[in-house]
Amino acid sequence: METITSRQRMISVAREIRREGTRTIGFVPTMGALHDGHLSLVRTARARCDVVVVSVFVNPAQFGPKEDFAAYPRDLTRDSTLLAESNVDYVFAPKVAEVYPKNFSTYVTVEGLSEGLEGASRPGHFRGVTTVVALLLNIIRPDFAFFGQKDAQQAIVIKQMVRDLAFDSEVVVLPTARAGSGLALSSRNDYLDDAQREAATVLHRSLARAAVEYESGERNAVCLIEAVKLTVDSEPLARLDYVSINDAETLEHLDKLGDRPALISMAVFIGKTRLIDNIVLGKGEKQDASGAKA
Repeated sequence: METITSRQRMISVAREIRREGTRTIGFVPTMGALHDGHLSLVRTARARCDVVVVSVFVNPAQFGPKEDFAAYPRDLTRDSTLLAESNVDYVFAPKVAEVYPKNFSTYVTVEGLSEGLEGASRPGHFRGVTTVVALLLNIIRPDFAFFGQKDAQQAIVIKQMVRDLAFDSEVVVLPTARAGSGLALSSRNDYLDDAQREAATVLHRSLARAAVEYESGERNAVCLIEAVKLTVDSEPLARLDYVSINDAETLEHLDKLGDRPALISMAVFIGKTRLIDNIVLGKGEKQDASGAKA
């Protein structure tokens, strides 16, 4: 496994692989602090592709001024060990100046899809996400780029960007990886103490309750949202930021669930730590309350 820190070196390596014309490149973008959710993406990339590239870059452009950029966990040595054990070919771990050189002034914005949900709670977040992903896709030019369903809105926004800007990469979205308790795996779980980690299972429990209501025939979005809110309110350490039901492809706000898959997504503060989770309800490729494909 080679660790690359230079943008130009990564471009050159990827170019040489493409020139061979026989090997596919799979790419997994991460901000490090790797957990089994990341590694499940890496395993899928390894199974599907000839060459696997994983980026480890804590992207300052997607953090707000009062968010946790400085405190975000960083341990490249540990991450590199895990990636080597997963048979990754290249780790791209650039410094900020390699991604955003002096006088950098070009940003990518996906209008509409970026404005609600996480975009409303974290202004400017998706401009930072789409800009860095566009840069990484341009540097590596993978055949496949792998993302997790936990960041559902992010995946939808990136798919739109890839279509609009004609990137020659296929976006693959894989199911949310969860602990045995149902808690969605996240690097920010490291901020939680034992009591908070137990309290954080309320996200999964509230979504599971909504899924049960849906399977019992409930189609009114207000009623499903109320089921989530009641469950969150029952946990003293939890504070709801938002819960919303939207079309799972267009993110159109829904009052009534119909034939199309619906995304029910939420953000909750456990102490000072903000966690997100979601499930998809309805026809098509849907998920059960555990995040597994049905």
